[in-house]
Amino acid sequence: MDYYADYLSIYDDRYGVIDFRNKDVIDVGAFIGDTAIYFVMRGAGRVVAVEPHPKAFKELVRNIRSRELINRVIPINAALSSISGVTCVPVDMDLGSIMATYFGPVVNDYMCVNGARVKLVTLGEIINETGINTDVLKMNCEGCEYDVILNDYEHVKLFRELIFEYHRWVTGIPVKELLNVLNRDFECAFIGHVHEDYGYVYCRRIT
Repeated sequence: MDYYADYLSIYDDRYGVIDFRNKDVIDVGAFIGDTAIYFVMRGAGRVVAVEPHPKAFKELVRNIRSRELINRVIPINAALSSISGVTCVPVDMDLGSIMATYFGPVVNDYMCVNGARVKLVTLGEIINETGINTDVLKMNCEGCEYDVILNDYEHVKLFRELIFEYHRWVTGIPVKELLNVLNRDFECAFIGHVHEDYGYVYCRRIT
């Protein structure tokens, strides 16, 4: 599975705005590890790779081990949230569907009948448990970015740089509501094509 060299140009379009050299990264929505490996290839110090789906997480671990990056990439099988708890993840999803699904909190745990219970973690928990530096936060989690930015901003603002994909088509919330919060402490700009329903935003802390 050595297609990461080809992915460099693809991911440079999204993440090339950041100089990753010697920076730690929390990679939310790490999927099968391709972005985590990209960040290391671009010079990142350590990467915490957060992926909720067991199937994708298994591939993530296999990929970082095959590239002997287990000492650089810290895999966490969990979903990022503003609160601790659990989420319910359908186990029969194909990898393509996993990439386009938001795994949010489950209010009633007994409702998770045909899926796997996966823990929710907060940014504070990740930072405390891994000792990671708050250099870069990347989020591509199909909607969790709204929950985290709007409800756990005290931890978001600890990071020097943010890069995330917004998903208005999932949450129904305009991206300007995220920017209204982020602009308190960050200078933000859209990356590439700007669409009302989805797109990428890069933010650099200025306070």
